[in-house]
Amino acid sequence: VIGIPSVEWAKVVFPNLSEEEAFEKLEDAIFMTSRVTEDSDPLENWRIHDGNLVEHARKLTELNFKQLHFTSELGTDLTVELVDNHVWIGGGDKTPKGVYFDPNIPTEECFTMPKKTGVNGIVYASKPLSYSGKVIDGFWFRFENGKVVDFGAKQEEETLKSLLDFDEGSRYLGEVALVPYDSPISNTKILFLETLFDENAACHIALGKAYPTCVQGGPEMTDEQLEEVGANDSLVHVDFMIGEATTNITGYTADGKEVAIFKAGNWA
Repeated sequence: VIGIPSVEWAKVVFPNLSEEEAFEKLEDAIFMTSRVTEDSDPLENWRIHDGNLVEHARKLTELNFKQLHFTSELGTDLTVELVDNHVWIGGGDKTPKGVYFDPNIPTEECFTMPKKTGVNGIVYASKPLSYSGKVIDGFWFRFENGKVVDFGAKQEEETLKSLLDFDEGSRYLGEVALVPYDSPISNTKILFLETLFDENAACHIALGKAYPTCVQGGPEMTDEQLEEVGANDSLVHVDFMIGEATTNITGYTADGKEVAIFKAGNWA
């Protein structure tokens, strides 16, 4: 998945610029956030960046967290339990035929599978969400035993409700992802209104379907087996951003250890 600039998209992101200026500014932003710059080697940039993401994911998987605790000055106080034998994914992977590739460009995330019934607390979005042609802003959710039981939004609350009511699984989480606040997309201060970019600007969680690849043996499991391990199922998968400069994340391992994962928005 990659982003290609268009005049229409550029004018939404930069409404006060001319079509030509907006297009050029969006094009420059896409190159920069994709680590393609004139004064460096993009392939080497990606080799280093990809290696860092893979190593973060390896360490996170090895730590075998039972749950994560998110807090921020926005008011977020959220505990996310992870499924047993979860796998963190970051950086590239190989196709079944052995070709190495990065599935998303740009990418800054390491992500895994939350337990469907193991999410509790309140979370506040740190950025607006573009969904179904509308921009939802100033929104929050309260979770109990995995399910959104209360919510609110300053803008487009009905659109948010339509997402939550989409199907049985759309009030539960299918993904939790860690993204440092000090990263190229975040540092642009641009709201791209395109999830590929905006989700890679901040730690995020997703309502809806879980990725089977985030649990050991998941791709070979039946729907019933995935349900048994705690994977959520839905026809939607919608990421929204919760990380910012005051985000702290603590991990609690299966054997009782407490590990600082993020401090002040970045890797601890």
